[in-house]
Parts: sequence; C-alpha cells; structure tokens
Amino acid sequence: MVETKRIHAALLAAAIATIAPASHAHNTTDWLANTYGTLAAHVGNTARSMWVAREGAIYTASMWDEYEGGVAIYQNGKSLGSIGSHGEFQGGAITGNATSIFAALQYSKSYGSGAVGRYNRATRTRDLFIQVSAWNNLPRVDVITGLATAGSLLYASDFYGNRVRIFTTDGVWQRDINVSGPGALALDGAGNVWIAQKSAGTIVEFSPTGALLNTIQMPSGSQPSALYFDASSGQLMVGDEGPDMNIKRYNLSRTPTLAGTFGIQGGYLDTTTGIKGQVGAKRFTRVTGIGKDTAGNLYVLNNPWGGSWDLGRNGGTDIHAYDSGGNQRWTLQSLNFEGVAAPDPATDGALFYGGTNIYTGSAGGTFVANTVDPFTYPADPRVNMSDSQRDEHFGQLVTVGANRILVASGQNPPIFYFFHFNAAHGYIAIPDASIPGAAFNTTRRVTGGFCIDSKGGVWAGLDKTGYIYHYPLTGFDDSGKPTWGPGIPIRIPESIQPLTRIVYLADSDTMILGQGIVGSPDWTSIGTRIEVYHGWSAGNTTTPNPVINLTDVGAKSIDAAGNYLFVGYWFSSNGQARPNIDAFSLATGNLDATLVNTSIGTVDASSAVDSMYGIRAYLRSTGEYVVTKNNVKGNSITVYRWTP
Repeated sequence: MVETKRIHAALLAAAIATIAPASHAHNTTDWLANTYGTLAAHVGNTARSMWVAREGAIYTASMWDEYEGGVAIYQNGKSLGSIGSHGEFQGGAITGNATSIFAALQYSKSYGSGAVGRYNRATRTRDLFIQVSAWNNLPRVDVITGLATAGSLLYASDFYGNRVRIFTTDGVWQRDINVSGPGALALDGAGNVWIAQKSAGTIVEFSPTGALLNTIQMPSGSQPSALYFDASSGQLMVGDEGPDMNIKRYNLSRTPTLAGTFGIQGGYLDTTTGIKGQVGAKRFTRVTGIGKDTAGNLYVLNNPWGGSWDLGRNGGTDIHAYDSGGNQRWTLQSLNFEGVAAPDPATDGALFYGGTNIYTGSAGGTFVANTVDPFTYPADPRVNMSDSQRDEHFGQLVTVGANRILVASGQNPPIFYFFHFNAAHGYIAIPDASIPGAAFNTTRRVTGGFCIDSKGGVWAGLDKTGYIYHYPLTGFDDSGKPTWGPGIPIRIPESIQPLTRIVYLADSDTMILGQGIVGSPDWTSIGTRIEVYHGWSAGNTTTPNPVINLTDVGAKSIDAAGNYLFVGYWFSSNGQARPNIDAFSLATGNLDATLVNTSIGTVDASSAVDSMYGIRAYLRSTGEYVVTKNNVKGNSITVYRWTP
C-alpha cells in the first residue's frame, strides 16, 4: 500500500501549485497514554504475559510492537530495552530462568504456530527453537497458553492438544500430561505443576510424574488467567479474569484452601470504592501476569479490556508494582497504540475519551477509566472477537446537554459504533448501535466520510450512493440512549467527488468535504482538494468558499474546530513520513500555521498519521486549540496545544 501511495504522490505532486509556507506555530507538545514520552524510554505495546526474575527484572511479551522488540524488559519502573523483532512473538505466554527467556512465537510460514523460542538473557538473541504443538496452522490464535520452568525442565500448555508438554530447557521432550484446555502454569516447591483451566474456572495439580493430586474449583464465574507460586508464603496466587477481577491466594498444604485475596473485589467495575470503570491501585482490569522478586515486591500485569484483530495489538500494557506491604510503588503503562482520544467538551478538554479508555493530565497523563464492561455487555464490539473491525480504539466524542455520545472505530473504518453513558454505569460506555446498521436503516458501508457533530447529528457518505446522509439526533431516553431520525440525502457536489472525508461544525453551519485521490481504488486516503461550505444547512451545498488546495500529498486525517481545519499526513511527496499538523483558516483557506514538536528530547511526536480518524481537534473556552494525534511508534497520543 505504501508503494501505491508513493505512485499517487508522484503523479499529483507535479500538478500541485506551491505557495509560501506558513510559519511554525507557537504551540506546545505533550503526550498521553504512556508513562514515558520518548522512544528510548517508552513503555512497549500491549504486554499480554509477564515473567519476573529474582532480581526484579520484568519481561513482558507482546504480539506486536511497532518500534521495538516484542519482549520488553523493565526494572525499577524503567525500560531496559527489548528482545527480538516487533512481530516475532505471540504474546500469550512467557517464562524464564537465570540464563534464558522462553516465549511463545507468532505464526510463521516456515514453522507455523505452536512454537516456543529460547532467548539468552545476556545476549538477547534466540538460541533455540522448540516446536511444542502439532496445531501449527493457527495464525493469530494462542496455541501455547502457558509456560513455566523449574530447574532443568520447561513446561508448556498445548491448548488445542489438551496437554501440558514437558521438555528439558534444552528442548528435549520428556513426557506429556493430558489435561483439557490448559492455560497458565506454575510450579510449586515440591515440583508439582498447577494448571489453570480458564473456561472451566478450575486449577488442577499434577505430581512431577503426572499423577493428578488436587483440583481447585474457583467461585462461580471465575476465570483463572495467571498463576504464580509464592515460595515465601507457600501460597498459589491466581489472577481472576472473571467478575471478581482480583488475585486469589490459596494455601497449598494438604487440601488447597482460599487464604485471602489481593485487590478490590470487582476491580475497576466496583462501585463501593470508586466509580464503575475507574482504574487505580488494586482496581484491576484483566490480570494476565503475576510475579515477585526476592525483595518481596509484587508485580501485576493488566491487559485492559478492548481486543483487536490480533488478540490485543491495540490494548494496553498496565504493570503495577507493590511493596511487601501491598502499597503501590509505581506503574508502567502504554494504553494506546493505533488509536486516538478526543478532548471532552463537558470538561472543556480536561478529559480525553479514546475508543476504550479515558485519560487526563499531562506528561503521560493519568489512566482514568476503562469504558468496557465485558460482563454486562458481552456483545460489545470492542471485545467481540468475531467482529470484523476488532480495533475500535479511535474515539470521537460529543456532548449534548448532559449527555455524552462516544463513537468508536478502527484504523480505516467503514463501520462506526455508538455508545452512551449514564450515572448508574459510571464511566462504562453502553453499546447502542452501529452505522451501517438497523438504527440507521442501512447496510451500506461508510466509505465517503463520517462525522458526528456537536449537536449529535450524524453525517455519513454511504458507499456508492453519491449522497451524504444526514441523520439528525431526535433525543435521548431516560437512560441517556440517543436516537436519530431517518437519513436525509444530500447530493455530493461533483467538484469534490470521490468524497472521502466529512467534517460538519454545527455551531457555525460549516461543512468541510475532503476529496479522495481521483482514479484510485483506495477510498481511505485524501487527495489535495478540500472544500469549505459556509451555510451548508441553510442551503449552500453547491458553492464552496474557500477551496483549500493542499501543497503536499499524503493527507490522511482531518478535523476542525473553531476557525481552523487541521490536517494530518502519512507521508510527503518524497515518500517520507510527515508528522506535523497543518492548520488552515476556514475563512481564507490559508495555511496559517504548522503544529510541530516543540519538546524534542522530552516528547516523541515523530509518527505520521496512518489512520483515517487519527487526529481530533477541540477549541477550549480559553481560546486554546487542543489537537490530539495517534503516535504509533511511541504507543501514545500526542497532544498539541495552540493559541493563535
């Protein structure tokens, strides 16, 4: 796709008239959704499993990290680099010992799925390949669901093979333990292996020779997602992915018994210690890793709810460190990858709503809430792995009176999902409808642009119709659920076809339409012509003024607020990434400013925009413009603040 865009760029560049460049704006640059703002220090993307060494070094595995290796290394709240390539690991299982790391590998055309790699901790290179499972043709599926080591032995859960396989740490097979649906693993002090059966809510114990010894039946609804044997207490710690959202501690002497818990029951969904959806110390989301060091510090890995096409690419890393007394010491978080958050008008831009998370603050900001409740709303498209989009981490937000409407979508979406909020559900976004869908009486994809305006009206360019359809908001019911009237078709002006973007500013009755690349089958890209219609709803749907002719190709995302149109680019005419944001006057069409990184060395803003709705703009009551941009390499959200 990149090569195709470069060809388009070359064809268009020759026809574009040049104008004097705008001066750089006196903006500030900040970031959200990652503990650290530079590429060297940033927290890696979507850790789905974790192993902690005795000295406190933390190793996490991710299925994809755009900028660095898929196994990230941390200690004392800082990054120590990474291992492997960015798409090398499956992410679902990792373990280690004094010299090596073992991690489930991603599907490969050469060896398929169900393999484990051994990596030297000192050299950070792979020195052994172990084919664990015969299920080697399952891409983007967790085949190896648990790993653990004890002495010279490596244990691996072969989920589809319904067995735990035992190898030497040099890869020599020893024996198998037959067990249905094995998941997370832990070895106790006697050499017995504990195996989580997540869907059954049970944990089974086998002796070193493979004899079944005990079965722990967890409370109804529990889903054991992570195991750790705490040698200091002799207890088995179990991360519960079910509604309890906490860590359960079991005494293992004789018949295993529940000794206590760590974390607030209900986690981030608890309403007795916080607002539903609110995250924080011991308000866990999805616990996927547990470990301790010799100093007694406890490390908990969360993978906040909100899946995607590759099992968590757009999810988040969320590591909590606690001292031996259970007090939180620090967190390491990267809560955004291919996604963006919109400033919240109800708080004048103090809160930022992404497709699944809410943020606030500066210099990395604060993770406020996860807006997904998978137990009350299991069909929520943000966790529905059968959904064709599965990466709805791009948030658009409007407030109408006391009501918020969130629209979540993917990287280059033909489908948009709507959510509302109410006091009873706190921060949880309640699923409403989608377009295309029954609520909008259409099955046509949205390929000609999408906008939800400040009054809640929906504007959609439905595929191959030649029309923009306006669905006016008709109101809210007592629960805060919005409804829309029938679509009103408005013919797309011939001068802007093929239409690819729509932005409507209801307060000023200004319509902004972006043209696609003429003759290209790529409906996701923007060409060089943008038309501005003042008085659109008053009847001016044919005479644009001004017409903005972009002086460079590669525009990918636009948004507008107040008096300005903001344009984000994927690449320039020379094929290089172009990370800056241009600000065009909606009155004159002039390029008045370019938002640049003013905090080089503290903030990385180098990622270009490779998503259709990857920037959001908002005009605060103070006259300050806030523009957010998704930052792929830094697993963060770049925030530009500018007062003209």
